[in-house]
Amino acid sequence: MPCQGIFPHTHTQGAAFSEYTPNSPPSVSLVNSAPLLRARSCTDRQSMADYETSVAFLGEWGRFQKQVFSLLCLTVVPNGFAALSIVFLAATPAHRCRVPARVNLSAAWRDSIIPLEAAQEEESGAPARSKCSRYNLEHVLGLSDRGLLPGVDVNLTGVPTEGCLDGWEYDRSVYLSTITSEWDLVCDNRWKNPMTSSVFFCGVLAGSLISGQLSDRYGRKIVLFVTIAVQTVFSLLQFFSTSWAGFCALFFVVGMGHISNFVAAFVLGTEILGPRVRTIFSTMGVNLFFCAGYLMLPLMAFFIREWRMLVLGLNLTGFLCVPLWWFIPESPRWLLSQGRVEEAEAIVRDAAKRNKIQPPPVIFSPLQNKRPPEEKKSHNICDLLRSRNIRGISLTLWLVWNTLTIAYFALSLNTANLHGNAYFNCFLSALVEIPAYILSWGLFRWVSRRLSLFSTLLMGGLSLLCIQLIPANLTHLAITLEMLGKFAVATAFAVVYAFTAELYPTVLRNTAVGTCSMASRVGSIVAPYFIYLRSYWVSLPYILMGSLTALAGLLSLLLPESNGMPLPETIAHMQHFPGCCQKAPYSATHTEENEEIRGERKPPAHPQTRSSPDI
Repeated sequence: MPCQGIFPHTHTQGAAFSEYTPNSPPSVSLVNSAPLLRARSCTDRQSMADYETSVAFLGEWGRFQKQVFSLLCLTVVPNGFAALSIVFLAATPAHRCRVPARVNLSAAWRDSIIPLEAAQEEESGAPARSKCSRYNLEHVLGLSDRGLLPGVDVNLTGVPTEGCLDGWEYDRSVYLSTITSEWDLVCDNRWKNPMTSSVFFCGVLAGSLISGQLSDRYGRKIVLFVTIAVQTVFSLLQFFSTSWAGFCALFFVVGMGHISNFVAAFVLGTEILGPRVRTIFSTMGVNLFFCAGYLMLPLMAFFIREWRMLVLGLNLTGFLCVPLWWFIPESPRWLLSQGRVEEAEAIVRDAAKRNKIQPPPVIFSPLQNKRPPEEKKSHNICDLLRSRNIRGISLTLWLVWNTLTIAYFALSLNTANLHGNAYFNCFLSALVEIPAYILSWGLFRWVSRRLSLFSTLLMGGLSLLCIQLIPANLTHLAITLEMLGKFAVATAFAVVYAFTAELYPTVLRNTAVGTCSMASRVGSIVAPYFIYLRSYWVSLPYILMGSLTALAGLLSLLLPESNGMPLPETIAHMQHFPGCCQKAPYSATHTEENEEIRGERKPPAHPQTRSSPDI
C-alpha cells in the first residue's frame, strides 16, 4: 500500500480514529504524577469534543463535505504514478556491446563477436549472449581479414574478450529510451539503477521530517499546494536533465514534495471531515485514488515510450490542481489553533451555506481553544524504548513496518522484470491493491487485529517463497504467486496502520506512529537493492522477501490484541508484551510503565487495593 509505505498516517475507525487526529497537540511527558496526565488528556479530548460539537450542525455528508472529500482525493492521484514512475523511466532494455559500423567485419564475425555465457537472470540457465563483454575487436578484425570463420576455423574459447569500449546497443522494441539506455546504467554502472529509486525515497524521508512542521506552522492548505507545485515543477525539470547525477538531484526534491503534499492532503481531510466520513477518507478514499494514479501509470507508459515525454505527460497533470485552490478551504481546526477564530468561522459559515443549513449566531467560543499552561515536557522517541513492555512493542512494530515496506516496494518495482508484458504486469500489480484495501476494511471491522496481521503476512511470505519452486516454463503461475504476495502485503499494510495507533497510548500515539513510519522509510530506501540481487540469482529476492515477511508474521503474534479494547490513555494503560497469552482491559491493569516513566519506585500494592484509573 504505497500511500502507507511512502507517507506517515493512521488508518483507524470508530473510536480509535476519533482519538487520533493529525491536529492533536504535542503530547506532554509523564514526569510528576498520573493524575496530572489524566487531567491534561481529558482537556485535550474535551477540546476535540468542543470543536465537534460546535460544527455538528453542518452534518457529516452535505455538499461541502462531498466537495472536500472528492477534491482532496483527486490531489492524491498524481502521487500514484509519481511514486512508481521509475519502473518505466529506469527500465533496462535488452542490450549488448556495440560494434561500430565503420569496422569492416564479415557478417559471420559480426554475428559472433558477442560471446555466450551462462545467463544469471534466466531460470533455465541456458547460455545467452553477454551483455557486458565482446571478443577483442582488433583480434577479431585480424581473423576476419584472413577469411577465417568463427566456430569452424577458429575455436572461440581461445579468443580474448574485452568490455564494451564503444558503448551498448539497446533493444528498442519495448522502450524507445529510458534513463538506463541514455546514460548506460548497465554492467559496471548497474548499481546506479537501484540507487536512482533509493535517492527518491531518501527525498521522501527528508520530506517526512519537515512536512509536518511546515504544515503546523504555515497551514495545511498552503503547504499542500506549494508542495504540489514543487513536485510538478521539479518533475518537469527532469525533462531537461543532461546527466544521471542531475536527474537524481531533481528526483530527491520530487520525493520531498511527494510525501509533503500527500501528508498535507491527508491531514486537511481528517481535520475538516466528520468522524465517520474521515474514517472512510483515511482508509478507502486516499488509498483507492492513489491506486487510480498507479493504474494510470502503465496506461500512459504504454502509449509514451520515450522517457522524457513520459515525464512530461505524467507531470503536466499537476497543473490541473491549480484551480482547486479556490475550492479547497483551510482547516478550521488549524485556524483555531492559531487564534484566527474569524477565519475559521467564515469557512464554517460558507460550509453551512453550501449545505443549505442556517448556522448559529456564534459558532466558536473565544475561550474554546485556550489550553492550560504546559505543566510537563513533551514525550520523545526515548519513551518508546524506556521500559521493557513498550520497548518490546516498539521494536516488533518497527521490524514489521520495515519488512512490509521492503516487500511492497520491491514487488512494485519488480514488475518490469517479470515474464510477459511489462505494462500489463504493472497494471495487474496496481489492480490487486483495490480488493486488498477492501479486504483490510472487512478484517479490521470483524476480525482480531493480531490474526489479521499474522495471516496476511504469512500468506504473503509463503507466496513469495513458493515462487522459486515453480518450473521455468510455468511463468503465469509464478506471476500469479507474486501478485498474491503483493495482495497480502498491501492488505497487511492497511491493517498495521490501524493496529499501531490502537496499541499506543494517547500521550505517545502521534510520536509512535510517526516513528514506525520513519522505520518504514529505511525499508523503501533498501527495497530497490532487493531487486538488484536478481542479477546474481533470480530467486534470491523472493527467498529474502518471503523469509522476512513470514518471520514478521510470526513476530506479530507477540503483539497484544487491541480489538474491542479501550484506547490506552497513558503508558500505564498499555497491554502487556508479549500479548499472545492474555487480553485484559487497562481498567483492571496497572503495569510497571507508570512507575518507570515517573522514575519512582513504590512498594507493590496488593491486587485487591488497586483501583481503576480515573479517566
